[in-house]
Amino acid sequence: MNAWGKLAIGVAAMVASVPAAAQTVQGTEPETIMTALREAGYRAALSKDNVGDPVIKSGAAGVDFSVLFYNCTEHKDCKTIQFYAGFVKKGRSLDTMNKWNAEHRFGRAYLDDEKDPRIEMDLDLDKGGMSSALFKANIATWESLLGDFQKAIDF
Repeated sequence: MNAWGKLAIGVAAMVASVPAAAQTVQGTEPETIMTALREAGYRAALSKDNVGDPVIKSGAAGVDFSVLFYNCTEHKDCKTIQFYAGFVKKGRSLDTMNKWNAEHRFGRAYLDDEKDPRIEMDLDLDKGGMSSALFKANIATWESLLGDFQKAIDF
């Protein structure tokens, strides 16, 4: 066997030895989300929300945000997550939120009950999750949305 053949077998063996969970980000395993966040250069701290579901606290674009877990069975085995950030900035209008939503495909902005602006982005991790690379691409999208949203609500 030539050197190229041996190299190919060695690479195949290394790839096969990497556990599937290490390659996949899953809502059923919050640690995989924390790992992907940290590998992408973000901080990540796992805790529980007020109903007992997992929540990860992080930050990007100078803004603290949360990764909320949804569609959970008994506070685990969650199927979807949501990136969420809230701002205390009175005086923002529905017109500002509607304009932002019309110009941004992947995020969703609104005013809460106290008229403070909020932004969210959902990810479906059901049926096996997603690759770490795709998750990191979604994190980059989220960070970009956060920056654009801050510009839209700052005046």
